[in-house]
Amino acid sequence: MIDRYATNEMSDLWSLETKYSKWMEVELAVCYAWHKTGMIPDDDWIRIKENISFDSLRIEDLEKITRHDVAAFVQNLQENVPQSGHFIHFGLTSSDILDTSLAILMRESLKILDTQLQELMRILEDYAARFRNTVAVGRTHGVHAEPTCFGLKFLLWLDDFSAHQESLKYIMPDVSTGKISGAIGTYATVPPIVEKYALERLKLSLPVISTQIIQRERHARYVNFLAMLGATVEKVAVELRHLQRTEVREVMEGFARGQKGSSAMPHKKNPISAENLCGLSRVLRGYAITSMENVALWHERDLSHSSSERIILPDASILAHYMLRRLCGLLEGLAFYEDRIFDNLHQTRGLLFSQRILLALIEKGFSRDEAYGIVQSAALDVWQNESLNLYDELMAKEEVAAVFGADEFEKLFEPEYYLSAVDEIYSRFGL
Repeated sequence: MIDRYATNEMSDLWSLETKYSKWMEVELAVCYAWHKTGMIPDDDWIRIKENISFDSLRIEDLEKITRHDVAAFVQNLQENVPQSGHFIHFGLTSSDILDTSLAILMRESLKILDTQLQELMRILEDYAARFRNTVAVGRTHGVHAEPTCFGLKFLLWLDDFSAHQESLKYIMPDVSTGKISGAIGTYATVPPIVEKYALERLKLSLPVISTQIIQRERHARYVNFLAMLGATVEKVAVELRHLQRTEVREVMEGFARGQKGSSAMPHKKNPISAENLCGLSRVLRGYAITSMENVALWHERDLSHSSSERIILPDASILAHYMLRRLCGLLEGLAFYEDRIFDNLHQTRGLLFSQRILLALIEKGFSRDEAYGIVQSAALDVWQNESLNLYDELMAKEEVAAVFGADEFEKLFEPEYYLSAVDEIYSRFGL
């Protein structure tokens, strides 16, 4: 996936080199813990600390023989510390290294996502401020409903992503949990104090209990968080796609010089970024399903989760970050057509104000059913005849004209009325 929104930051984090680097970090932390307990002598600890290293190509060659990536990795580490290499991986099982390093990677991924979320929220806050006093059509079921504040769209999304940022704060400690408890999780070959010292060095939390692995509910919560993040990105993209329809045309994606919207139709300017984001959100949801399938494993562990995690954890992390970056680019490049926003507001010739008139008639003494019938009858006529408008149709009714003067009734059709509580809503965001 290569384009101007691609980033090396997240993909580098999930690269093979970084994976080996984190594995080595965990192995070194365990050696530190063994040294602190007195099992590894000072001279051996110094040799390990100063000489431990890996060679990706050498590991690749060894893995062709061992058919086991961690075994090949450990063998390479030991080769580079020949006098003291026998202490490396002492008492450990592969999952001690794999799951603890995964905790580090997921933690670092969340930090990157948090930074990107902050940038996205800044953009949304700027747009919310820009359109704070812009009246626009509010739609339900895709049909004009009542006037609204255009800025509330961005404020709503700001609230959504703020909620995701709060969720991230809870997910962070959940995934930042390591495990150094041996082959079945009983600490038979590596005492709890070694786990404590090692995880303290790695700034990871201690598990209350583990088997051979960290339980996969944690990983599922992580991937589901990414999928939910993607769902909100899609929510924004769907709205922007609608607003770009020719019949609406209130916003438009940026269109670069030389860009082509269609190979056949030169006039086309399509919402491709928004559509791409909608498609990618489906991929994240698929990964979420896989992550939940990985929760139920045989006994103290099996290997069925491992193969899928090698795909879904890096890909979901990279994809979520990409989607946030691309959404930022999409938003920053938007063109707004405020004349269209105004035209659309008046397109239905007063129908948007039907509820306000209904309530005004009730205040004048009509029953709700009477008032509803009067307004609905006039509204249906306006729907069916584009030469009519709701104001004239209602004022032509004797029962309406009897209780309203022209000036008083005209005020019921003022769009700005619908901004009366906007400041209150904005104040909830400190704006």
